[in-house]
Amino acid sequence: MSHNFLFLVTSTREPGHLGNTEWLARQAAAALPEGTTQTWHQLAQMALPAFVDQRHTSGTYAPPTGDMKTLLEATLAATDIVLVAPVYWYSIPAPLKTYIDHWSGWMRTPGIDFKGAMAQKTLRLVTTSGDRAKAQPMIDSVKLCAQFLSMADGGVLWGKGGPPNAVQADAEAVAQAATFLTARAH
Repeated sequence: MSHNFLFLVTSTREPGHLGNTEWLARQAAAALPEGTTQTWHQLAQMALPAFVDQRHTSGTYAPPTGDMKTLLEATLAATDIVLVAPVYWYSIPAPLKTYIDHWSGWMRTPGIDFKGAMAQKTLRLVTTSGDRAKAQPMIDSVKLCAQFLSMADGGVLWGKGGPPNAVQADAEAVAQAATFLTARAH
């Protein structure tokens, strides 16, 4: 089976500034076999409307348009979804939260078996923070999302971040990046 990796970069850094988390994710992606499909989206640079919960009113959602349609199509096409998310206040960055909130709508959009499609995918997380304990709430949140949708758990690649380029000194994280995306999910 050929893999199609969707990398969702969720940092809110200014465009053109490669953060620790994205740097680590790009190291992992560089270790993928040649020819592996990779799609990268910078969520903070996309138009992501706030999610409006209609579950208890209309109950259904119209198909998304614009950047949300692009993200839905990329999500459905992927075999592996890699959340590239630095820890912000012990949690996921706002653009990632918005994207994940839209999953609720996509599960209720006529003609899309979103939950069934997601059960065929692997979810992975690449993150950095000052210490791993500060990343644990976000790690737990991502794991619960994967469990809810019956996705395979591809694990977490964590590196010690902080100031620019700090993760490059984390020899253990850099070494783990070489096999993170090719390891079997569980």
